[in-house]
Amino acid sequence: MKTRAHVFVTGRVQGVFFRSETKRNADRHDVKGWIRNLPDSRVEAVLEGEKDAVNALIDFCKHGPSGAKVANVDLKWETYTGEFDRFKIKYS
Repeated sequence: MKTRAHVFVTGRVQGVFFRSETKRNADRHDVKGWIRNLPDSRVEAVLEGEKDAVNALIDFCKHGPSGAKVANVDLKWETYTGEFDRFKIKYS
């Protein structure tokens, strides 16, 4: 079953390769969408794909790469749209 998740990750998540490692994991799990840094030091991502694959990426976001210290992951399930053809890093 296809699903979509919108996540906001709080903690020490910028400057620790969080976006690039999330993209690497998304590509490995065939998850589409995007990730970006926010001005308030959070990371925001939209994830679409098979439910198990999206859940695997959410699990990654809960701890992040080495060097990250994730304090919280705010998760909102949304309606799958299929609008993405890949996973990309957005640079504001």
